[in-house]
This record gives sequence, structure tokens and C-alpha cells, in this order.
Amino acid sequence: MPEPAPRLDALAQAATVHLLAADHDGAGDAPMWGSGFFVAPGWVLTCAHVLRPHLTRDRERPFAVRGADLNDGIPVAARLAHWLLSDHERPVVLPEEDLALVRLLDDAVEHECVWLADRAVRPFGAVVAYGYRPDENEASAGAKPWSADAEINVRDDGAGLRFKPDIAFPKGVSGGPLLDPRTGAVVGLIKSRRKERDGGMAVATLALRRFGAAYREVTAAHDRWHGTAPRVITGDNWIDEQQRLLGAGRHAGPELWTPKDRRAALALLARLPDPGAAPSVAKIVRKVRGRRPPGAAPALLTWRDGHGLLYDGALPEDALTFLHYLRLVAAYVRSRGGDVQPLEAWVAERLGQDDRTHLHALVTDARLPDELRPDPGGPDRVAVPYPGPGEGQTVTVLLDPVISVTPARFHWQIWVNHSGTEGEFEHGDTEMAAEDYSGEGFLPAELVQALRAPLGRTLHRLDGEGAPVPLEFALPAEHFDTQVHRWQFDDMAKLYATEHLGTQRRVVLRDLARRAHPDNPDWHERWEAIAAASELAPARVPERDTRPQARHFQKLPHTSIPVMCRPAGRGAGRDAMRLALGSGHGVMLWHIEGHATRGCQDSCEDLHAGVARLLGQVGSVTELPDVLRHIRQDISRGRSDRRWAEPLALLYDDPRRPLPPEDTMPADSP
Repeated sequence: MPEPAPRLDALAQAATVHLLAADHDGAGDAPMWGSGFFVAPGWVLTCAHVLRPHLTRDRERPFAVRGADLNDGIPVAARLAHWLLSDHERPVVLPEEDLALVRLLDDAVEHECVWLADRAVRPFGAVVAYGYRPDENEASAGAKPWSADAEINVRDDGAGLRFKPDIAFPKGVSGGPLLDPRTGAVVGLIKSRRKERDGGMAVATLALRRFGAAYREVTAAHDRWHGTAPRVITGDNWIDEQQRLLGAGRHAGPELWTPKDRRAALALLARLPDPGAAPSVAKIVRKVRGRRPPGAAPALLTWRDGHGLLYDGALPEDALTFLHYLRLVAAYVRSRGGDVQPLEAWVAERLGQDDRTHLHALVTDARLPDELRPDPGGPDRVAVPYPGPGEGQTVTVLLDPVISVTPARFHWQIWVNHSGTEGEFEHGDTEMAAEDYSGEGFLPAELVQALRAPLGRTLHRLDGEGAPVPLEFALPAEHFDTQVHRWQFDDMAKLYATEHLGTQRRVVLRDLARRAHPDNPDWHERWEAIAAASELAPARVPERDTRPQARHFQKLPHTSIPVMCRPAGRGAGRDAMRLALGSGHGVMLWHIEGHATRGCQDSCEDLHAGVARLLGQVGSVTELPDVLRHIRQDISRGRSDRRWAEPLALLYDDPRRPLPPEDTMPADSP
């Protein structure tokens, strides 16, 4: 069985940590929960079942991460960011759901990060397992590093792996990494041991792709970090050690794609816009390889995933294949307005190192397939203005939380504002089209199903020959991250239909609390100014690396639109939203899944730059909801250059069209 190179072994151990409670009150150290390992700056990967017993009741509960080589052994505060659990009550967690991503709460802590394989492989054969086990030889409940050689001899469905039963896994190592000693990449993590028996189970790292947007964020951060060739704790570097593994097997000349080439390429790809929803990665790979990617391969979510499909075996092959792929990726991103100059410059430099000049045309003459070229330019789409008082109908869904209930449940009402329409309704008349009579209310996950029939009927009745009627959701600010623009009301949609609400019609949010104060002078004053403005400017809130301050929101020009690259329902985003509403702002944009506690990332800069371009396309604030709908429609059709806008939510709260007042009449007792 091959052993890991000593320096790779030290790097893997330096990146491995264990998890424990942050609020332990007993004597000595807190008992460890399980193991994990750093996959990107501030990101720890572990098994979901390690955290489930401690976080099921409170997913926001802070805990601690500790490692022998981390922060001088002092625990670092952390919080669960994402896990893949779909059923918290299921006694056994499926392998493909047994992953959790943990985020450190301190930006300043330096640590090692493993190298994650870019190939979507389920390993077979020898691996090296790492983790922490309880230190049973001490009076305290400490933990000690552990590692062992192991062998995978069974691949289960999905992402599951089984170890050959010749190794006994100690308690506590679940969540630790599995290193492939032949390639020097982490390819899985320990899931479980067999009680009172040898052997156990593991999860292949390809299951990370089930995290979706979080997978994109984490792998991009991973590749950018490794792209700097860091030497953090041991003084060594993962790619240098992988290069030594390659050199030990054969000559690594310029015609071969080496680990150092891969590091540079993936770091550059990580700075490009995501490929988007269309199968663009698979089509580019097919263009390069002349065949389809394997049908059973997991979803291709990043340019990194496409790079991983270019291998013929465990090690990369001809450099021209990879340069061809990079050239096509650059062409795709450039055709959609992205900046690819650093990538193209590097491809040209690397191609110049290859002496096979008679083959260079494979790269220099590479052209996108027809189906990946952008649509030919046509006349600009006309944005339909959002109706003001007396200008047209709107539908408003009131989502009112049940008082003193945890987790939150909502009563709902559907109202129609017939303002400006002809017929039996007078100017400004409203009618309640449907109401929740359940008494108990609905959980957020149940609202789509509860509203599907009554709201669908109301919208179908009102939609005419022109643009679909706008749809407003009024709810408390702490619930502004509800994903209403992603809701789907059609169980069976036509193949060409864009069935998400946010692509079908103008979808905006309103502040339910404001119906009690419709005459707020600051709100009216700001709205009058922004409604009259022909140019709108974004205002980044809170300002970078600062806490939200009331005076900042009060001093913003009336034609500025606050923009947040973080959620509105927690942390600094919640404070910023509260201050914005208190200062009378009626229009605001924010990222419903953005960072909550840490500093801004590259994705934040993409969002703020994208919003600046978006507002530059808007002739008046009334066009903003429909321009955003156009962008959502483009995203659903595969426009990767607009993906930054997918998680955007829009507050569009016009005080001239007050929400239906709360019913204060006494009710008869049953």
C-alpha cells in the first residue's frame, strides 16, 4: 500500500481539526464532537451527522473548531453555514446528505487548506485517513490527532464508499479527510465506523456539488487561495508536493499538464463569472474531447468541474487539451462581457513553452460551437413601468407571522388593488381575494403549496393581453430573505416555459410593519424624490468593513438605492435593513444568501458592480422591477454573465399605495 509523502502527510494533518462546544461549563476541555478539515479560507468541511445532535434545535448556535496546528491550539469560534440534511429525524444519514460546511467567525486566523481533487471520482484502493480521537489517557476530555492507512474496496450508489474491513476507526474521526497518496489530493471524508467491527464508510468529495451556490463559493475560494502558493504552517505547499509525485513517475516536460499548471489555471478560472444554468461546461468539454462527458457524472457547476473532466486517468495528460479548454472558456466569458485578459495572457504564455508549434492552431484557432455563441443583438427590451396610484392593478400577498411561535409560521391573505382600472371598482378600491383560515398558519416551506391554488387563480383571472400583473409580498423585515422570486407554481410546465415567479412577472417585497404607519414623512419625502429622478445611484450598505450606522442611512441622497451583499434577516444585514426602513428608504436591493458575519469576498464585488450596471439601464425607478425580471429571465436561459443577480431581492414599497390596514374589529367567539 503506497504511503503519503512525509510533507503531504504533514500538510494533511495541519488542515485537520476537530469540533467541540463553545459554551462548555465543565472542568477541563469540552468533549469533541467529531473531526473536520479546512477546504478554503475560513471554511471547514465535516459530516452533517457530527453536528446534527448539537444543532438540530438551533442551527445558529456558535461552536468551536480546534486543531493542534491551528491558532496555537486555542479553539476558534465557528457556526454552521450549510448542511445537506433533508430529514433531521432519519436515524441514519444517507452518504450523499452527510456533509456540512462550517464557517469560522474570525477572518484573521491563518490555517492550512487541503487540496480538493477537481475530478469527480469515487476513489478505489489505498487512501490515508486523518482525524481526531478522544484522548482517553488524560483526565480532561481532550483530543489527539490520528491517522491510518486504509483501503476502499466498495463503491455504493451516489457518493458512498466502504472501507476494506482491516482497519478499526476510533470514535471521533468522522468528518476527517481521506488523502489519495498517488495524486496528493483529498478525495473523501470518513463517515462512520462499524460498531465493534473493523471497517466503515466514507463520502466522496464529489457530493460537495450538492451544495450548489455554496459549492461554487467554496471551491472558488479554495482555488484562489492555492493559487497564491501559500506556505502557512509547515512551510510546504500542496502543489509542490504533487509536482514531486509527478516527477517521481515520469518526466514532466512542457507538453505535459502539471500540477503547477493546474493550480495557475484553476486560480484564473475561479475569478471568472460562473458558467450559469445552461450546460455550457459540458458542451465546451465535448468540443475539446470530441465526446460527451460521462452521463453519470454529477452536475457541472463551475469551470473547475469541466477541467476535471479532461483527465484520462488519475494524472493530467497533454497540455494542449487543457489550453484548448481554457481558450474556449475565455471566448465564452468574453462574448458575454466578462474580463478574460489575465486568463488569455496566461494561456498564450503557457502555449509558448510548448515546442510543438505545428499543433498550436488547436488552441489559437479554437472557436465556440454555435449553440454557445450569444444571441445576436436585437432591439432593447422595453421595461414595463410599475403601476403607481391609479395606473393599474397589483396583487399583494400579506404574510403575517403567528405571534410567539417558533419556528415562524405565517397567516396569509391575497389582496387585489384595482387602482386605475375600469368597471365595477372605483379608483383605489381593493378586494381580498383569498385568506388563510387554518388558525395555525404555515411554515415557510409550506407557503408555496398553500398559495399555489388561490394565488394562481387570482393571477390567471387578472392577467390580460399585456404584461402579467405585478406581484407584491408584504412581510416583516426579518423575513425579507424568503425566496419568493424562486417560487414555482407549475408542477408540470412546458419545456420552454420559465416557470419561476421572478421570471414570469414583476415580483417585489414590501414592509408589513409600514401598514401601521402609512403617513411616515421620511418615507414619503424619499419616495417623491426617487420617483422623480431620471438617474439612480447604488449606495453600498453597510460601508465595507464597518457596522451599519443610522446617520449613514439618513445622509444618503434621496435618489440613492441601498445595496447589500448580505442577507437582510440576520447579522449586520438585519441591522442595515432596520436602519434603512427607519430612515424612510422605499427601494433597496440585497443578496438573500450572501455572507452574514465575515468580510466581503470577490462575489460581493461582482454583485455591486452588476447592480451599478443594472441601475445604469433604468430610466426611472418604476422600470427597476421589470428590468430585474428581464435579468432573471436571462439567467433562466443560461446567461452566466448575469448570474450575480440570481439571489437579488427587491424592496419596492410605494407609500402612495398603502397596504390594506390590519383588521382591528373585534371577532365573535366561537
